[in-house]
Parts: sequence; structure tokens; C-alpha cells
Amino acid sequence: MDIGVALIVQAAVTMPFVVPRPADQPPATWAAYGLTTLTVLPLVWRRRFPLSVLAAVLATAGLYKVAVEGPGQPLPYAGLVVVHSVAALCPPPRRLVVLALLPLITGVSVWLNTRSLRELTFSLFVLGAAYVSGRLADVRQAYVAAVEDRAAELERANRIEAEQAAARERARIAREMHDVLSHAVSLMVVQAEAGPVAVRTAPERAEAAFDAISETGRDAMAQLRRMLGVLRDGADDPAPHQPQPDVDQLPVLVERVRSGGLDVSYDVVGGAHRLPGAAGATAYRVVQEALTNVVRHASARRVAVRLVNTAHSLEITVTDDGRGPAGGAAAPPVPGPSAAAPAGRTTAGHGLTGIRERAAAHGGTASAGPGPGGRGFEVRVVLPRDPVGSGAEVGS
Repeated sequence: MDIGVALIVQAAVTMPFVVPRPADQPPATWAAYGLTTLTVLPLVWRRRFPLSVLAAVLATAGLYKVAVEGPGQPLPYAGLVVVHSVAALCPPPRRLVVLALLPLITGVSVWLNTRSLRELTFSLFVLGAAYVSGRLADVRQAYVAAVEDRAAELERANRIEAEQAAARERARIAREMHDVLSHAVSLMVVQAEAGPVAVRTAPERAEAAFDAISETGRDAMAQLRRMLGVLRDGADDPAPHQPQPDVDQLPVLVERVRSGGLDVSYDVVGGAHRLPGAAGATAYRVVQEALTNVVRHASARRVAVRLVNTAHSLEITVTDDGRGPAGGAAAPPVPGPSAAAPAGRTTAGHGLTGIRERAAAHGGTASAGPGPGGRGFEVRVVLPRDPVGSGAEVGS
């Protein structure tokens, strides 16, 4: 590009040497043309060394006025290009020095040429316009660079946000799959282990146990199909995209656990105050995980599920009469997923951690520890009905 600019300027300064000249004008000699070419040649390096090129152009132009008698130029082409380059490329101190010296340099040039006020005014105008043009080009380039940097920053931020959203979704799906599979497999194992005994002693109970196994398996498959259906591509997905279970399905869940031989009571206190969709699914999963812990680890005979509805919150309590936590000490309320789980039977796997995370995502709290009177184990979760900054993605 710099070579192209130099060639264009060279073509412009060549015109006075090729057009016919009046007899009273100085002749167009090769020496004069060669010195004119030396004035243009430094423009090839104008962007790398703008101040040095300016000095070279001024020196050769002054030498041309002093040493030879040749055709003049209608415009200071090389000077215009190099002043534009200095204004666009040099740092502020250097370009301001050039701007301050520009009237002096122009006055000396006019004095060596015609000593005309008209030429002085015109030269100052065109050189000032070249300087302003250079500053505008610099500002425009800086603006374009800032816009590109901002766009790149936004793109990085969007990419990071998308990656974080994908990580949250993977964690949510892992939590859902853990709850569904842990609950279903635990019930199926307990019922299957009781099946051979029931076959010998009470065949009708064995039939009910096998029916419960098949029903639990089908329900788990249906929930997994709904859960993973969103990951499939294509409109021909045969899996129906149904909503996640809500508190309305808790009686079905309790009855399924009861069919495995565990005495489960279900009690609801207070009027019906509907929870948001995600919080309702969280309440269902909390009860499901707590019952799964009882089936897997408690060796309990009875378990009580109690829901207390108020205008501002839903309190869930799951209490059993089985083994309590190690050490018998109650775990303090947990406002978020970062707190450590209490030692005891419910620390197996990720169940209690998942309960904490679900409660915290909706601005609630979770606690676990010995049941009333130090017997058994109790899980208590409080979910506000209008949480601030709740994580709507959990259970959605």
C-alpha cells in the first residue's frame, strides 16, 4: 500500500515534466526530475518512520528550490501525504510539535518559492486539512479497534456463560438421575430380597412385591425418558416432554415405598399454597431422596412424611425410627451446598448433598440429624414460596 501511494504521488509530480511548457519557463531537465523523485521515494517508509520521512521530504524539497531550476508543482503532494501520516501515526507529543512547526515550515517554503500571501494561505489550508484528515483516520481506527475488542469481549463472556450454563445443566441432570435411579433401584432391591421369603410364607405378598418391582422400574424409565428427552435432537423424538413430578405426586411416591413393606405415613398440614414449578419438583425430589435413604440405610420399620404449608414457606420433615447418625449429634441447619454433611448413615453417596443443593437453590435451608428424643433420623427442609434469587434451573 505504501508503494502504491508513492507511485500515485510520483505520477502526480511527473505531470509538469511531460506537458508542453511555455518558452519563458525553466526547462524540465532530468536532474530536476531526479531530485523530484527523491522527494517522493521516502514515502515508501512513511508509516514506519513518519518523522524521518517528513525530514527527508523537507530536505529534498528545499534542495530542489535552491539547487535546480525546474517546473514547480501545483500542490505539495509529498508534503500532504507525510503530514497526514504524522497526524495519524505519531504519539501526541511528536505530532503536536509538528503541528506547531507547520506554519514556520510553510512560510519558509513560500518565501523560497513565490513569496505570495495567496500561496501561503492556500498552503496552510491544504496542509492543515491533511493534518485533520490524519487525526480523523486515527480516531476512526481507534474506534473500530475498540468496537472489535468489545465484540471479542462479549463473545468470550457469552462463551463462558454458555459453558457455565451447560455445566449447571449437566449437574442438574446428574442430580435428577441420581435421585430417580437411587430411589428406584433401592426399592427394587428391597422388594426383590423380600420376594423369596414371601413366596414361601405369603404368596399373595410375593405377587404384590413383584408387581411393585415392575411398577417402580416402569416409573423410573418414564422419568428418565422425560428427563433425557431434552437432550435429543430432532422433532421426531418419540419421548413426551412432560413436566417433572410435583408435590401432587407425593401420595403415589409414598404408596410405592409402602408397597415394599415399610410403614409410611403421609400428613399435610395447612391450606394448599401452590409452589412455583421448579420448587414443586424440588419438594418431590427431597422427599424421594429422604425415603431412599431410609430404605437403603435406616433399617427402619416406620417413617413419617409431614408437609406444613404456610403462606410464606413449605416445611418438609421426613422422620424414621431406624438407625440415627453416627455419634447421635444433630447436624446444624445448612443454608447452602458448601457446608459439610453430618456423619451418619445419610452421608452415603450424594443424597444429603443433593438435598442441600436443591434447598439452597430456592433460598431454603436443610438440616439432618437424630429424630425426636434422639431416636431414628430426621431430615427437615424449608422452602420459601417467593425466594429471592432462586435457581429456577433446578428441577425445571
